[in-house]
Amino acid sequence: MYFKEFDIRWSDLDANRHLANSAYINFMSHTRMGFLIENGFSQRELAKHNIGPVVFYEHMYYFKEAFPGKPVKVSLEVGGLSEDGMFFEFLHNFYDANGKNFASCEMMGAWIDLKTRQLIGLPEEFNTTLRNVPRAKTFKILTKEDTRRFGKKPENLK
Repeated sequence: MYFKEFDIRWSDLDANRHLANSAYINFMSHTRMGFLIENGFSQRELAKHNIGPVVFYEHMYYFKEAFPGKPVKVSLEVGGLSEDGMFFEFLHNFYDANGKNFASCEMMGAWIDLKTRQLIGLPEEFNTTLRNVPRAKTFKILTKEDTRRFGKKPENLK
């Protein structure tokens, strides 16, 4: 399992003086990028292939409040990948200084070609890398149908 540690800063708090929703998102994003960079997905390498990650959704589950004063750890596990590497699911857990889990998140995304703005499978070197990282116990091979499993679609005003 991959971990990043964070101090809760003043700017990470909301009106209730606990960790703000936006801070959870930022901590997870920083954790994901750290994981990707450490596995060869640097900005330079992504730019060579003209690809970038996109987020479809992040489902948060809050169990307990988090306050400043002690560091928190954010984990990352690979929960799923499509055969071609186009789709990915990352699982995050938040732990306090005593190792107690206070929040969890399921995140799904994909890779986009930055010129065509279309979803694409990963180049083989990246796909091989992701296939060889440790996986969550609940890992599954993802399909396009998995990206739509909640049935959400755009609703136009007219």
